Amino acid sequence: MAAVMILEARGRRIEFPRRALVMGIVNINDDSFCGDGTLDVTAALSKAEGMIRDGADIIDIGAESARTNRAAITEDEEVARLLPFIARWPELLSRCENETALLSVNTWRPGVVERVLPEGGDILNDISALESDANARLCAQTGAALLIMHTVGQPKVPHTHVGYPDVMAALHKFFGEKIALALAAGVRREQIILDPGIDFAKQREDNLTIYRRLQELHRWQRPILLPVSRKTVIGDVLDLPNPKDRDAGTIACIVAGMLRGAHIFRVHHVRGAAQAVKVVQAAGFQP
Repeated sequence: MAAVMILEARGRRIEFPRRALVMGIVNINDDSFCGDGTLDVTAALSKAEGMIRDGADIIDIGAESARTNRAAITEDEEVARLLPFIARWPELLSRCENETALLSVNTWRPGVVERVLPEGGDILNDISALESDANARLCAQTGAALLIMHTVGQPKVPHTHVGYPDVMAALHKFFGEKIALALAAGVRREQIILDPGIDFAKQREDNLTIYRRLQELHRWQRPILLPVSRKTVIGDVLDLPNPKDRDAGTIACIVAGMLRGAHIFRVHHVRGAAQAVKVVQAAGFQP
């Protein structure tokens, strides 16, 4: 039987083992790689509400596309896109009659985080590889959970040249260093979530190796988020250049991830993901 593991997120306490959590992606931008973003906060809230009704446990909002072929927006613009959604989040939960859904804020620049996180958000989804302790200190101050994603170098910069003799060894070295950094900044171990960073500074075989050897990350005894949705590696395997055609491959990655103990799945198509999780759990598998 798996050992009990606790995730703390702004006063919320989630105990594993349990059913895997589904994180729905809401892009408050006009250049997301799937073309599903919107700058209309009411439309973004409506999308999030639909995802919660479809089974999302977490909503992940981001205002800047991670695409490396798009210019960065200013910090002021990112804040202006995020704050209206965060302000109306309690109203959304009330409409859904779901006070348990968590809000994840997908941002990484400390200047944005320090203006946004005090206003709300249960999780900080930091895709910067935690290059300093600034965001960790802000999570320590607010009690928000800290999602640490593996990558190499700055976001918004292509890293297609990066390779690893052993990608799992690289992940272990990285997580060892970053967990220590977060703890030293005052973050509690129970606040930490780990993300192996599928498609971020990784090539096809690196990503597939992570799927095959995901169990090895359990050594850190922290929840593992697997960002599976419509990833480039799925397109490479299936020869599908359009991300919107990759939902079947996404479901396959969810099943593989559950069998190897992933705890959270970040997806665009929440209903399909939630159904897949429920069926796999009914068949006797859970992280």
